[in-house]
Formats: sequence, C-alpha cells, structure tokens
Amino acid sequence: MRIEDYALIGDTQTAALVGRNGSIDWLCLPRFDSGACFASLLGDRQHGCWRVSPDAEVRQTRRRYRQSTLILETEFETDDGVVRLVDFMPPRKGNPVVVRIVEGLSGQVRIRMELVIRLDYGSVIPWVRTREGVLSAVGGPDALYLHTPVVTRGEQLSTVANFSVSKGQRVPFMLIWHPSHEPAPEPLDPEGMLQETEAWWLDWSSHCTYEGEWREQVLRSLITLKALTYAPTGGIMAAPTTSLPEALGGVRNWDYRFCWLRDATFTLYSLMAAGYKEEACSWRDWLLRAVAGDPEKLQTMYGPGGERRLTEIQLPWLPGYEGSSPVRIGNAAVRQFQLDVYGEVMDTLHQARRVGVGIDANESSWALEQRLLEFLETGWKQPDEGIWEVRGSRQHFTHSKVMAWVAADRAVKGMESFGLSGDVDRWKRLREEIHKEVCEKGYDPEHRTFTQYYGSKEVDASLLMIPLVGFLPPEDGRVRGTVEAIERELCEDGFVRRYQTETSRGLDGLPPGEGAFLACTFWLADNYWLLGRHQEARQLFERLLALCNDVGLLSEEYDPHAKRLLGNFPQAFSHVSLINTAHNLSVDIGPASHRKSA
Repeated sequence: MRIEDYALIGDTQTAALVGRNGSIDWLCLPRFDSGACFASLLGDRQHGCWRVSPDAEVRQTRRRYRQSTLILETEFETDDGVVRLVDFMPPRKGNPVVVRIVEGLSGQVRIRMELVIRLDYGSVIPWVRTREGVLSAVGGPDALYLHTPVVTRGEQLSTVANFSVSKGQRVPFMLIWHPSHEPAPEPLDPEGMLQETEAWWLDWSSHCTYEGEWREQVLRSLITLKALTYAPTGGIMAAPTTSLPEALGGVRNWDYRFCWLRDATFTLYSLMAAGYKEEACSWRDWLLRAVAGDPEKLQTMYGPGGERRLTEIQLPWLPGYEGSSPVRIGNAAVRQFQLDVYGEVMDTLHQARRVGVGIDANESSWALEQRLLEFLETGWKQPDEGIWEVRGSRQHFTHSKVMAWVAADRAVKGMESFGLSGDVDRWKRLREEIHKEVCEKGYDPEHRTFTQYYGSKEVDASLLMIPLVGFLPPEDGRVRGTVEAIERELCEDGFVRRYQTETSRGLDGLPPGEGAFLACTFWLADNYWLLGRHQEARQLFERLLALCNDVGLLSEEYDPHAKRLLGNFPQAFSHVSLINTAHNLSVDIGPASHRKSA
C-alpha cells in the first residue's frame, strides 16, 4: 500500500502501523534490550504481517480515530454486511500489547485472520505452538502470544483463522510481546483496556490549550508526537519506521527511530505553546542527559534512552519498500560533525528558561552550556556535514554558521536576562565575529541571496531559518532575496525541496532525486507571514494540511508528480512544524516570533 494508507497506534513506548486493508506492521523501536520485529514495511508480506479483514469483496472502507484518541476504527462494507476493526495499544503497565476487536455492525460477515510472525527484521522464523488455546511464537530473546476465542490453525508458516461476525458481536484479539525467558503473560480484558485507553487519551488531550481555527489538525499532531515519545525517558523519536524511501526505488532510505537534537527546539516550542509543560520538561531533561559529557563528542542523534552507539548496517535479505534498497538499521550520521546542533541545544535551553521549564540561574545545564560555548569559540570555524547530513565532503554550510551564531546569541541573552554568570563581552565578540563572516562569505550579492555554503552558487531551504532564529530581521533585503531565490530554485508546485540533489551529487555522495521536504515548506509559510505576505502564508499552510492522509498524518516528504507521501512515517519533524506554523498564523506572537525576538 501507499505510505499514506497507514495509520499509527502506540503506547508511548512502541508503535505499529495499521493499513487501510486491515494489516498491522509492528516494527519495535530500537531499544537495545530487544531486537523484536514482528512485521514491517521493509519488504513484502512474507516478512511479517497481521491481517484481519473480510473474506469477501470490500465495497467501501472508512476509518477514523476516535475523537482526541489514538484508537483507530476501520469499517469495511461488504455485500453481506458491515464490520468494524477497533485497533489500539493500551497505556503500558507491563508487556506491550496490540488489541484488535472485530465488531459486527450489520449483517453477517465472514472474516479471515492471517498472522505471519518474523523476528529480527524478517530473518528469524519463530517456533510456533498452541497450548490451551493460546498461540505462542518464540525466537531467541523474543516471544509473542496471541489470545483470542477464535480457533486458529497453521498454514504455510503462518497462523490463520476463519470465522463470522454478526451484528452486535465483538470478537477480541490480543497480541502480546514479552522476553522469551519469562513466564507467559496472563490473559487481559480487551474491553476494559479499551475503556482505559480511551479515558487516558481523552484526559491527555483535554490539556491542549490551542484554540485556533486549526485545532483538530494541531491536536492530532500533538497526539502523534505523544505517541512517538519514549515515556520512560522523555525522548521523542523522529519516526517509528526505518528505510521508507525519499524517492521510490532509490537509495535515500534511512533509519529514523532515534532522537535528533536539532528537533529539540522545534519540539519544545510546539509542546509548550500547546500547554504540555510536563512533556516539554521531560524532553528537556532527556536532552541534558543525552548530551552530557565532552562537547567535542556531541552527537546529532541518540537512542531513546540516550544511547550513543547507533551503528548503521544494511539488511540484504530485505527487498525494501517498493524495491527501495538498501534497507538500513542504525544511522551512520551519528558519527558526523554537525555544527548546527550546538546552536539548537543552546537555543532549547534558553527557551526552556524563558517559558519556565526548569528555570534556575544556578542549574547544572548552564555549566554544560559554557563548555559548549568554549568548544564553539574555535569549533565554529570548522567545516561540517550540515543539517542535511550529507555523506560527501564537509563544507562551510551557511546554516551551520548561523546556528553557531544562535549559540553565542542565546548565551549573551541568558546572561543578560537571567543573571547567568560568565564573560558576556567575550560571547558578544564571538557573536559579532560569526555574524560578520556569515554576511561576508555566505551571501552572494550578485544573486541577492545567501548560499548553501561558502563559495557556492546554490541555495538551501535551511536558509529559511535566518529570520526565524533572529539572525536578520525579515524586512532585511538579504532575507527577502533569499526567500525569492528559494521560491525560484527549490519550489516545485509551491512545495520546497531541501536543495538541488541533481547538482549536488559531489556534495552528498548519493544519486539525485527526492521529494519536497514538508518541514521546509512549513518554514516558507512562516517566512511569508513574517514578511507580511499573510494570504500566501495561509494558502500554503492550507495546501500542506491537505497533504495529511485521511487520519491526519504526515510523512517526511511529498512527491508533487506522483502525489504521494514519501519517507519515514509519521514524521515528528513534519508534525512539529505543522503545530508551530498553526500558532504563527493563529496569534500575533507565535513560536517563530518568540524565537526571533528572544
């Protein structure tokens, strides 16, 4: 199925994708105490899938989330009647469990269930057996148990069942994972868990303070972010999937089941602006734990618990989504030097103080920030791999230098606004030095635009951050010229590409081709608003909202030609950007305005 044909369920520790056809792909987050993987979108169905659907021709399919929850309801209409699937993962109290309830709405519908379990990314066929009506599948450290009143049978290395459901009947299925060395989990009450899950999400959603005209879309994005949270630590995953391609059949397929530092500031804004201070505090605390240590060894990303070894390997036995290979787990970008993350970390901690998240002039985070600044005093002059994590040669990326300026700027403002100790004149000189160099070496006066890197003639969508972080005011002619250059060179049907991959192969070391980057397109809408182009900002934002699938989810990218979502799904960065832009367009002072005027 297309990427947009999936929906998300989760318990804030793991997540699964539910297809429009009644399939579930459960690709566990990369916690290092479990390599379990039952099903994925990495290849074809033989690698694992759990499907419950009518055993007859489906005339129409409708689906939705229950209001303000992550409980998914999918209705299938057939000639024999209508049946509904209710899919959810209850709040975690023990082992993770996926619950499916098949509900008859009219007539009598024949149903077929097919469960194909493959562990360790499709490489392990488990030992499956049935005891006292409970099916167990064991392979190495992982075990899955299926509880259901329906009689199952084995068929070609899968488990199947055929049954009928009539109006008013409700047939439950519960699939539970647990470590294989532990005793089998006890049966659970699916109806009780449904009530508990609904109450939990309704209570959480009730704290949303956004009351603008896009409340429904903003709340759905917030729920998605909550689902991508690893609750024990507060880390927020970029996406629950790996290797969904940025171009169908291409090689730009990355593992996004990690926490990126550069997402930190954007995420903090979106959570705080919507009233979720507790989640923002948890995210900030995760950040402090993750980055603690030698500032020269600051990583671009970490595991959900702050893990640092995220070694990238390829899985040659998997063909990839629609033939997009290689399939990767882990991410080699963890070894890159990306200068901009220093600015993101500094800005995150500064904004946390501004909004009252752990504000304390004597807090230990300021000691960490000072160490980061001491490294940046000389480190900002180094070339890096940049925000887009290019796998070619390092460059002096303009955006990276701008974010180094942000680090110095937020340090100065922290000392001036919060009484933090330090040599403010020293960091003012650093701020001025960086600003002067960027304006001299990163700006092309002939073409009236900032450039991708020093000496380049190309533009980059990351330059849209220049007014958003306060490096220059939006009315500055250099900002206007840069926005116009991005419109001219990177926009396709109004949507923004990160950079020209066709002319940058030597830069990123990869074949050309990818979709428009949704977060960058949200940034363009933010720029329109700051430039006073309010009608264009709203029109672009509405077009972006129209790209959400039928249950309100966005991936990383969009293909304007094929009119399909691309990349890992759902993507936290896209939803964070949606929330922030909605605030910018809804009130006089939104997250972008806060950031530039901080």
